[in-house]
This record gives sequence, structure tokens and C-alpha cells, in this order.
Amino acid sequence: MLHVRALRKSYGRLDVLRGLDLDVRPGEICGLLGRNGAGKTTLVSIVSGLCAADGGCVRIDGLDAFRDMRRIRSRIGVAPQDLGIYPTLSVRANLECFGGLNGVRGSALRLRIAEVAEELSLRDLLSRRAGTLSGGQKRRLHTALALLHDAKLLFLDEPTVGADVVSRSQLLAAVRRLAAAGCAVVYATHHLAEVEDMGASVAILEGGVIRERGDLASVVARHGRSTAELEFAGEAPVLAGWDRDGACIRRAAPDPARAAAAAIAALDGDATRLRNVRIVPASLESAYLAVTGHAPEPNGSDMERVDAVA
Repeated sequence: MLHVRALRKSYGRLDVLRGLDLDVRPGEICGLLGRNGAGKTTLVSIVSGLCAADGGCVRIDGLDAFRDMRRIRSRIGVAPQDLGIYPTLSVRANLECFGGLNGVRGSALRLRIAEVAEELSLRDLLSRRAGTLSGGQKRRLHTALALLHDAKLLFLDEPTVGADVVSRSQLLAAVRRLAAAGCAVVYATHHLAEVEDMGASVAILEGGVIRERGDLASVVARHGRSTAELEFAGEAPVLAGWDRDGACIRRAAPDPARAAAAAIAALDGDATRLRNVRIVPASLESAYLAVTGHAPEPNGSDMERVDAVA
């Protein structure tokens, strides 16, 4: 459904995408992972026709996305990271407006609004003004706008930022149902646990290219490792055999608890600054760390600075 080859994009001297390749099949949820500035939002923007590429090839459902975007638009749905709702309109009016923009009208639109509202628990909110909704309710409405026209390919950029636990669960369930019905989903997120929960495939974006691609189990099998992590107040000390990343030192080991105990015994005066000891079992998080060299960033806003400037 999505075929990307050698995709390139620069902002001035900053190369954001450097020959990126990516394929996503119908019915697949692709968890697109990467830190701030890695290019996730840039990739979604280019593939959905919101931003021009500097080079490469993008095909969606067999069509050239750079030449046939007018024909492609009805086949894709996009829920960007920033909320795109009209706060002064009701929930229903928002859905009617965006449905009409995507060519869904009349009885077909009324039916789709009823279906999407039921799926994302918006039915009892249809008459409410969008600006009065909670953060999680706004996020569900924002996602619903991208679902009205039965897209074959759906782009979700940090869809659960600011969502409460209930809203997050409903959004993930909706994504799973869409994939089960044959929709291809590109799910850009910081929440590695969400990717694991959905059983999504994994694409790790680092340095402007996809560094690792595969199903969840194979990625963890190839790169996941048990790791000991020590966190300090201030800069972490230098310790032989340990990787230092700001306030943390990390080490992959067959017996990470034994490695942590040995490290603590060697800290000397730095022991007073030790704040936390964590054992990370082999998981998507440890695989991500092995591939990128850094831990996943805290959950939160992921609007890439270069995209905001562009």
C-alpha cells in the first residue's frame, strides 16, 4: 500500500531524510519510532502530500504520490500531531465539515459519522462544542476526522499525546480494528508500549534513514538485550565498560543485576549521587537503545523543530 524509496528532504544545510526506504502492506500497523528531529513528521508530511520532497519515490496503492496526489487523497487519512479541530463548532459540525472536504456527503456522511462516533465513543458528545471537550476527547475527535472516508492508508502522528488512559485505549482499539479490516497504518509515536500492545511492525528512524525494520518479535530477537541502568543526580560518572548518556550509565549483560551491583561497588564518592537503578529486560525499548544508541525520549510533544520552521 505504501512504497517509499530513496526519499530525501533537507531544510537549508540540515539533512532530515537521507535516502529513506519503507514499505507498508495492507492490514499492517507500522510503528514508526525515532527521537525528536529524526524525521517522523517530515516523512508523514511528504507522503501525505503536505510537504515537497527533494528526491526519491513514493507510491501509494500503486500510484505515484508526487504526480497523482489528487487521485490519492481519497485513499489516505491523516491525523497530524497538532490538533486540527474547529473549537467553536460542535463535534458533529466538525465531522460534517471534514467529511465533506473528503468527498463524503449526504446519507453516506451521516452513516460514517454515526459509525466513527460509536467507534471512538463520541456519540454522546456530538452536540457539544469541540472547544469544551477534554484533552482526550479532543484527541479522539481529531483522529475521527481522518477516518470518515474509509482510507486505505492512515497516517497517525503521535495520536495519543495528551490523551487520558481511557481515550488511549479506545484509540488503540480503533487502530487495531482498522488494520484488521485491511487498512495500512503508519503510527508515529514515542510510546513504545503502544507499539508492543498493538503487535505492530517496527521501523526505527535514525539519522534520516530506517535503521531497523521488521516485525516486533524479530526486531527484539535481533537487538533486544537485558540492560542495567544507573541514574545519577547531575552528569553520570565514567565507568569502564559502561555507556554514558547524560545522567545515566547503561550496560548490556547476561546478568544485569550482578553488573549493577559491581558498578555500585566501584562508584566511590559518586555513590552519593545515585538516584535510581533499573534492570531493563529484553524488549522493544532495549532493541531501540541498541539500534540508536540512546533511550526513548520521554512521552510528550514531538513536533520537530525543522518542521515547525518549514
